Amino acid sequence: MFIDAMMLGLIGAPNKGKSTIFSAMTLSQADIADYPFTTINPNLGIAHATKECPEKELGIKCNPRNSMCGNGIRKIPVNITDVAGLIPGAHIGKGMGTQFLNDIISADALILVVDLSGETDIQGRPGSNFDQKEDIHMVEEELANWLSGIIEKNMQSLSRKKDGIEALLELLSGFKPSEDQIRDSAEENGITISNISWNHESSLRFSRSFLARNKPIAIAANKMDKAPKDALETLRNRLKDYPVIGCSGAIELALRRAAKSGTITYNPGESNFIMGPNATEDQKRALSYISSYLKKNGSTGIQEIINETVFNLSHSIVVYPVENENRYSDSSGNVLPDAILMPEGSTALDLASKIHTEIAAKMLYAIDAKNKMRIAKDYILKDGDIIKIVSAAK
Repeated sequence: MFIDAMMLGLIGAPNKGKSTIFSAMTLSQADIADYPFTTINPNLGIAHATKECPEKELGIKCNPRNSMCGNGIRKIPVNITDVAGLIPGAHIGKGMGTQFLNDIISADALILVVDLSGETDIQGRPGSNFDQKEDIHMVEEELANWLSGIIEKNMQSLSRKKDGIEALLELLSGFKPSEDQIRDSAEENGITISNISWNHESSLRFSRSFLARNKPIAIAANKMDKAPKDALETLRNRLKDYPVIGCSGAIELALRRAAKSGTITYNPGESNFIMGPNATEDQKRALSYISSYLKKNGSTGIQEIINETVFNLSHSIVVYPVENENRYSDSSGNVLPDAILMPEGSTALDLASKIHTEIAAKMLYAIDAKNKMRIAKDYILKDGDIIKIVSAAK
């Protein structure tokens, strides 16, 4: 079940721990096993990005509707899709073929899971000392070849249209592209955008550039609990162009399951947990190991990879629309009821459009609820803004 929210695609080669991370993020029952292609149909779920709630700043207690809040931390839902593992040649039908590619077409950003321990190759086979960079290169090339194939299959119809941007906007509509993404990707490679008639190399270069803009990638360096001491720092030094977050999906999943059963009290992203009185001796031993891991690493990294992808990689901010600027509430009295993710650079009018098209069409102005000042429709929203939209719409 999907909600009207950002979508993140969880991708990577087989047997890197994607399904474990998915289950840890969503606490759903994705199949988990140490063999390739555990995930055949995409797993769909809801995870949460976290941000400090304005209730702390304002000295009030919120009453969320579309999100959750605990200890002053707002949990904002995002969609997660975990798709079948990708192997070399997927774009021509190997492994699960292009099924996985079609599953991520509408993702706003991608989380690429690699095995920081180096114990699985790009086919998902066990071994040792495998290079994670090969996984990343393979995934990016499969994505680029897949998109290039779509473009080349439609080259004849593209060539008939003088306005290549308009033609590609229509062809690639499932990607939710912007004109700038298409124009900049073509200009970056010196490719003409009128009456498109590209050869394979031009199509491939455009596809690489477009995907870098349309499907930005964060790296989840998984299995950190099994990795050599300096593996994360080494990988970060080798991948300067990507955000790389070290994580352990297995430890996060164990913590969330223990919290759900009441064995511990744990908030995702924190560096500790509270042991409950009913933990068995076996559970205490396992949790002692986990506690040591958290003290050493600060957290499991799973919440960090969600937040990094949502806020930094995707350049999103959180805005709180209200109907009563004095009480910071909706018409039913719910305080700070909704936390809305918006792209950086969004305007008050964009927020109105997100709420309802009619409200946006008849919008008059907005009010910054924090300072009670009237603001224009083209006001650029800031992270944490609380905004009342004033509209002639009923």
